[in-house]
Amino acid sequence: MSMGEYFENAKGLGVLATADSKGKVDVAVFSRPHVFDKETVAFVMADRLSHANLQSNPQAAYLFKESGEKYIGKRLFLTKIREEQDTDLLYQLQRRNYTWDEKDPKYLVFFHIDEVLPLIGSEEKK
Repeated sequence: MSMGEYFENAKGLGVLATADSKGKVDVAVFSRPHVFDKETVAFVMADRLSHANLQSNPQAAYLFKESGEKYIGKRLFLTKIREEQDTDLLYQLQRRNYTWDEKDPKYLVFFHIDEVLPLIGSEEKK
């Protein structure tokens, strides 16, 4: 199953972790990523702490836990590659009506997928 098919069909809870240039970490609940190809995903963001952190540190991690009692999901290790502000594409991709102030800027932030691991365990060798 491709990453696009997975996130199109999976239901669950997602969390994006970012850190500022000094390493101070933030985590925030985020919807499923928009998958563009096997190496690129994007998230719609307001100009809040996660977005601010990405201005000085492009590294992020996204954890997605599928709904249900079992611990099934994915961990994506990401590097920001670019962003767009208030574009038509952003508004086409927006999945729901956010409670943001209409005049506040919104960003579509694109990431390279550096690595994908299961929710629990690792395919890495020690």
